[in-house]
Amino acid sequence: MRRRYLAMLPLAALVLLVIPGTAFGDATDLNKAIAGKLDASVGINTIWVILAGSLVMFMQAGFAFLEIGFSRAKNAGTVVAKILTNFGIAAICWWAVGFAFAFGGPLGSFIGHDGGFFFSDLGAYSATADGVTLFHPSFPVMALSDATIESKWFFQFVFCAVSLAIVWGTTLERIKFGVYIIYSAVFATIIYPIGAHWVFGGGFLQNGDWLGTSIVGMQDFAGSTAVHLIGASGAFAALLLLGPRKGKYGRDGKPRAIPGHSMPLFGLGVLILWLGWFGFNPGSTLNALDGRFAEILFITNLAAAAGVLAAVATARIKTGAIDIGMAGNGAIAALVAITAPSGYVEIWAAPIIGAVAGVIVVLGVYAIDKLIDDPVGALSAHGLAGIWGTVSCGIFTAPRLAQYNAFGDPQGGLVYSGHFTQLAAQCIGFTIAFLFVFSLSFMTFWVIKRTYGLRVSEQEEEAGLDISEHGMYGYPEQFIPQEEYPGPVPAAAGTTPAGATATAMTAERPAET
Repeated sequence: MRRRYLAMLPLAALVLLVIPGTAFGDATDLNKAIAGKLDASVGINTIWVILAGSLVMFMQAGFAFLEIGFSRAKNAGTVVAKILTNFGIAAICWWAVGFAFAFGGPLGSFIGHDGGFFFSDLGAYSATADGVTLFHPSFPVMALSDATIESKWFFQFVFCAVSLAIVWGTTLERIKFGVYIIYSAVFATIIYPIGAHWVFGGGFLQNGDWLGTSIVGMQDFAGSTAVHLIGASGAFAALLLLGPRKGKYGRDGKPRAIPGHSMPLFGLGVLILWLGWFGFNPGSTLNALDGRFAEILFITNLAAAAGVLAAVATARIKTGAIDIGMAGNGAIAALVAITAPSGYVEIWAAPIIGAVAGVIVVLGVYAIDKLIDDPVGALSAHGLAGIWGTVSCGIFTAPRLAQYNAFGDPQGGLVYSGHFTQLAAQCIGFTIAFLFVFSLSFMTFWVIKRTYGLRVSEQEEEAGLDISEHGMYGYPEQFIPQEEYPGPVPAAAGTTPAGATATAMTAERPAET
């Protein structure tokens, strides 16, 4: 009898997937009805949004290489499984409820509740003599772009996936794989959609409608707070409950470096992330026809360049060496910082914002490392730099761009207006977003810790997550003795002792002092 029930599970899963399609089938009929009749601008802008979204999706490869590079070899393979699993979970959750919560109307609301679930309300259209015009009454914050709602769904989904990826870089080498699955579902269903809605989905922080009082709205063009600080806030909650890697702190309490196994992979990851940001910020225009995306790309690149140079100089002054990891984190921190103001500031402000972020990330990593084990420096690169980027809007926002983007003080930031109105809105905004995400994340991780558990055992951590969680090694030839490894024996096989596995693991663990 039990086998019969198990055999029916695939059929039940298929039914669950078909039900939303049959219930909401009329939504997709809209596309069939207007095929070939849309204005040319719809096609052009849709292509641009999908292209930009594809660049942002490619950032998952950047996160993978960065985290693999910062991991020890015995933990390299698990990153691949984590990236793919979390991307899949986020996609299903974003389709089911996340997109509606994040970008559904009405403006100024606490949570989006228009647009329906399972993508059931794609929008509306009006036919004219010249063709068909799309509009999306359920997603008012996106009304300035006529790209199709499917392309906007994809673009915003990959943002959600990036924010989720930020959480996990900090937890390398000691977290249970099941925690990824549980928290990812909560994050992509509730935490990220609500936080993003408040900040740049038309919610009360962006729209300036707080408790029925109309004040200046928060500005965040592409997500310094809505994507990066939200991810870092979840990471902070996880780290407080997870604890450091074994051997990170000596008996005297001082931190010790646990080097990653491949700085070349880390560098490749940084460059892929840098490239992906050319979809992240310019793509947030959701519009190719006005040409603004090129200016935003230029601003993004200038900030990143300044961030690298400032981080390298700061690390050199601080330690007397040019730190490879700090050079990469300088680029990432500057890109995070310029994300919020990229659509609000003039070109001259970009290198200033990027350079300050480069200094912040170096000092932040050294300070945080004394207390919290963050292997990739995400709390600094995405958290502290995300705060700085959000605040920089209140300082450098240009009036012409504030009016163009329709949110915030039309007089601009402190430099232009001479008053602190926008700066105050930015500070209040990121504080509320942080408290919400941190509180919900801490509660989620606390429940997981009390029930399922957060971290692997000491023996599993010692062996490495590749073998203990997945039953295989990312680099098997480094850990499996040659006589047990299939294939021809290499010329240098005599140099590999039978006890290579234990030797390699012992060599990677910092000695106790």
